[in-house]
Amino acid sequence: MDELATVGEEVGLAALSGPGLVMVAVAAVVLAWFTIWVLSHLLCICGPNEILVISGRRHVLADGTSVGYKVLHGGRGLRIPILEEVNRMDTRLIPVMVEVRNAYSKGGIPLIVHAVANVKIISDPALVRNAIERLLSQTPAQIAKVAQQTLEGVLREVVAELTPEEVNEDRLKFAGTLMRNAKDDFDKLGLELDVLKVQSVADDQGYLKNLGRALIANMIRDAENAENGALQAIAEAEAQARQRADTATKQAEATVLTRRNQLRAELAKLESEAKAVENEAHMAQETARSEAEQELQRLRAELERLRLEVDVAIPAEAERRAAEARARAAAAPVVETGKAAAQALALVAEQWGQAGSLGRELFVLQHLDELVARAVERVSGARVGELNVVDGGDGSSYAQAVAMYPAAVARVVANTAQVLGVDIAALVGERGK
Repeated sequence: MDELATVGEEVGLAALSGPGLVMVAVAAVVLAWFTIWVLSHLLCICGPNEILVISGRRHVLADGTSVGYKVLHGGRGLRIPILEEVNRMDTRLIPVMVEVRNAYSKGGIPLIVHAVANVKIISDPALVRNAIERLLSQTPAQIAKVAQQTLEGVLREVVAELTPEEVNEDRLKFAGTLMRNAKDDFDKLGLELDVLKVQSVADDQGYLKNLGRALIANMIRDAENAENGALQAIAEAEAQARQRADTATKQAEATVLTRRNQLRAELAKLESEAKAVENEAHMAQETARSEAEQELQRLRAELERLRLEVDVAIPAEAERRAAEARARAAAAPVVETGKAAAQALALVAEQWGQAGSLGRELFVLQHLDELVARAVERVSGARVGELNVVDGGDGSSYAQAVAMYPAAVARVVANTAQVLGVDIAALVGERGK
């Protein structure tokens, strides 16, 4: 059995070689081409600048509406040959030149307006079906013609609402008004107005030109008025500047005069201060001189004192000390004599102590004459320079004045007796008895 299978395979290979192999290759190529042709008719590819409309079958939209086509904007889709047809709509910009003549503006002035616009097929899913229904299979020139006619009508409507001045002076506002008024019409057509520019505005009657002349005249007049006003303002400014300069000059002169007066006052003040300082310096100099003289006098006095001390005091002190030495030398015997007398007096005092009061009285009585003599001598030593006695005529005052001498002697004796502790009057009375 295995051998029979091997023989069969060899027979098959032999049959495929030669003309059979060519037929197989041709069949493969035809199959591939057919596949490609089928796919090219079944597969639809949509570019970014176009819209594909596949029509032939019913499609239900999101809002429940039933339409007989399908819209593709970018990407790819499949169609059924013979049953479905594919149409392409270009979404690139289409330039449209718009020119309107005898467009009556507000006020009845006919204008000539030139504008340029760029329109395209709208790509909004909610409005693209308007373009499909109205503009499908039309060329860009045909679409431009429709847009031009629509813009001319809108342009006449807008011009009728504006004055020539507004149309000519504010073209941006004019173009914006055109785009807003054209939007509803373009939405119904399925178009989108991308750009609209007004290139020129003119009129056959020369209204705008004359208006420009009036504006130029007004501008010239305003410029002349402005120039006159500027010249007047300059003249006023110069007058004010001169006035301010004069005022500033006067103020400066007043300020200078004030400063000069202040300077004189300051100089006078400084001069007075300088004189005061000079006087203070002179007084300080005189004070210092007097103090120096006082110090000099003190030094001279000190020198004189030292001189006197050297010349007088020191020799006198030396002499005193020498005298004291001599006196001590001379008094040495007297001292010894005094010591002997003191011993004798001590013995006498001892005896007086033993004798008691009788011994003291006896001693007083023995020396009574000597005590009285000493008292008389002491009273006699007193000198009265001048004594005035006023007497009443009986001589008693004179007698009293004469009796002062014995009374003074008696007083001295009484004081001496009081010192000794002895009543001399009583002692003398007992002795008389």
